Amino acid sequence: MQIKYSKHIETRIAMRKIEYDLPKRIYEDARERFTDTETGHSIAVMRAVIYGKERDIMVAYRHEDVDVKLLTIHPLKEVQKENRIQSGKWRKI
Repeated sequence: MQIKYSKHIETRIAMRKIEYDLPKRIYEDARERFTDTETGHSIAVMRAVIYGKERDIMVAYRHEDVDVKLLTIHPLKEVQKENRIQSGKWRKI
């Protein structure tokens, strides 16, 4: 299995000044996983230090045959994860 980056996630990494390997680490090490009911994408969430403080960071991804494509990365504000779970947008895997 290969982990591939979409052009979108590479743009977000550069724009947000995120360490290049962080999305891969989140995908591999996340203990929280969800399905986004609106997009159908899988979501991995993990706490990591970004911009000098620890916070939840989400990586959206999808399986493509035997490979995984990481689609986007987004640091979450304090209540975003819980709001998405409570609204039903994210369902635990």
